[in-house]
Amino acid sequence: MSKKNPFSAFTEKNTEELAQLEAELAAKRFTLRFQHAVGQVENSAEIRKTRRDLARVKTALASKMAAE
Repeated sequence: MSKKNPFSAFTEKNTEELAQLEAELAAKRFTLRFQHAVGQVENSAEIRKTRRDLARVKTALASKMAAE
């Protein structure tokens, strides 16, 4: 049984797409944090998933920038 590598989806994108995705995920994380504070979050696991995806995007972006 093999796990799907979630990082591989981000390594295939170019730097412009990654930068745009980073901005979208940062905005989503900001919104989720405020909703969580007010108690309006339907799925609290979404906060964790968004935070981890944002970290993956930042890592992929940093590695692409270092390679250039």
